[in-house]
Amino acid sequence: MRALARRLATLPFRLLPSPLRRHVVRAALRAAAAGTASSGLRELLAIDADLQGIVDDTAMRYEGGIHPKHRLTAYHDFFVERVQAGDRVLDVGCGYGAVAHSVAARTAAVVVGIDIDPAHIAVARQRYQHPRLTFVVGDVTRDVGDARFDVIIASNLIEHLDDRLSFYRRLQALVRPRRWLVRVPMVDRAWQVPLRRELGLPYFSDVNHFTEYTRPSFEAEVHAAGYAVTHLQVNWGEIWAELGVHE
Repeated sequence: MRALARRLATLPFRLLPSPLRRHVVRAALRAAAAGTASSGLRELLAIDADLQGIVDDTAMRYEGGIHPKHRLTAYHDFFVERVQAGDRVLDVGCGYGAVAHSVAARTAAVVVGIDIDPAHIAVARQRYQHPRLTFVVGDVTRDVGDARFDVIIASNLIEHLDDRLSFYRRLQALVRPRRWLVRVPMVDRAWQVPLRRELGLPYFSDVNHFTEYTRPSFEAEVHAAGYAVTHLQVNWGEIWAELGVHE
């Protein structure tokens, strides 16, 4: 019903030729910028955040339900290349299962993907099947039993956690991994980020993030959690890192 109401509300605008639609949008943006510079920037940056959400939704439609960043940034390769034959891998917060499936399909590892959202796991199970891949609904700090894993994958997960040090330590004690493969967003990814903060606007890339990182802040946090950074690279405004446990 909501989707139908949205389509009806936008129908007059969609009937306009594309060049005219763009002209109307540009006129609206110029109007938004017409006040003081600070008020104009606030409104334009808020609109930009709305636009990015619409771009993401449309990009997923373009890719058939999977965000094209998986393909275009090739970040799955970072995880696949660091998993060894025979590893038992736990993909924490696996979402719709794309990374977990890549690792299972492209290595000789056994992979378990776990996510707290049943809807995510339902899609993952429907979309991806592999004899060495299992998807589980649950809280990883409670629902993995006495299973042991060699590698933990945390791809765009850590930034969603409030008490990150406790999470690292608790999961390490539970499943005893030798390595963590971590992907997190950087707060210094673009100049607009500190401008948003200066103007009192949300400046993280997702409203559900508790933190985003600079390289020094990431290294300090994982060191405090008891890990050594054995590899780190910066790609696409993100940190991709391999962590080893301090002996």
